[in-house]
Amino acid sequence: MSKSFTKHETRHLSDHKNVARCARFSTDGRFFATGSADTSIKLFEVSKIKQMMLPDSTDGAIRAVIRTFYDHTHPVNDLDFHPQNTVLISAAKDHTVKFFDYSKATAKRAFRVIQDTHNVRSVAFHPSGDFLLAGTDHPIPHLYDVNTFQCYLSANVPEFAVNAAINQVRYSSSGGMYVTASKDGTIRFWDGASANCVRSIAGAHGAAEVTSANFTKDQRYVLSCGKDSTVKLWEVGTGRLVKQYLGATHMQLRCQAVFNNTEEFVLSIDEPSNEIVVWDAMTAEKVARWPSNHNGPPRWIEHSPTEAAFVSCGTDRSIRFWKETL
Repeated sequence: MSKSFTKHETRHLSDHKNVARCARFSTDGRFFATGSADTSIKLFEVSKIKQMMLPDSTDGAIRAVIRTFYDHTHPVNDLDFHPQNTVLISAAKDHTVKFFDYSKATAKRAFRVIQDTHNVRSVAFHPSGDFLLAGTDHPIPHLYDVNTFQCYLSANVPEFAVNAAINQVRYSSSGGMYVTASKDGTIRFWDGASANCVRSIAGAHGAAEVTSANFTKDQRYVLSCGKDSTVKLWEVGTGRLVKQYLGATHMQLRCQAVFNNTEEFVLSIDEPSNEIVVWDAMTAEKVARWPSNHNGPPRWIEHSPTEAAFVSCGTDRSIRFWKETL
């Protein structure tokens, strides 16, 4: 039997001046940040949003945006929070990864910058916080030492197609492995210590781009999303396809599919109907479809790691927060 997905209420929080392209939660779920084509980054405090959403809240009295950073010269592609420190990193089309200290109320600009040689499409901290991965227009992920900024590239790499740019890179929970989702339609698994590619799933989404790939918490599976309008669950150890989640069309945007915080459900976007689609993770049955409340389909959806809440980022420039209706 498929489980039912609890109804959520939503709140418009803020607007960027251009398309809202990405979002990421901190590991403790207390904050999330959004990045935009307007080159800015906004930082939100979840407890303030919950206050705003209370029935007796005085609208406008609480500001959910606690920081806004301006330091990129091109659109922001991805974000990540340091697992221990009050540091946010951003990846952008200006070929940089930038470090922001969000404990300082007056800090508007980055305190450190990694200058890469390519458009940085995706970024992820190692769970220790000592290393970070940059997925770029180059087919091999760039592994950086956070303290020295030394860049390591794998010497043992597979054959790459003409356009194997990396759309997304993510670490497993232990950092023992990382996964890349590529424009050439391949999912690749890399050893976290040696940086060697240990498995490739070619044509994971047919001839279409793989737009996202995320590990389950137990590191046994990876959830991927592609521009062939499918969401798939893969077994890491064998590369075997375990489940397919069908019935949501996404062929244009670089959208992602995500688990909810308990990994009982999978969420993604249906572009033509501008809806958020939810599946039971075990049965792969569609259990909910909701209007996204954006003007046009959301570009990005990101779930809290700690509670029944998620964020949607719109091509309409807006940021919406969704939380379980009690």
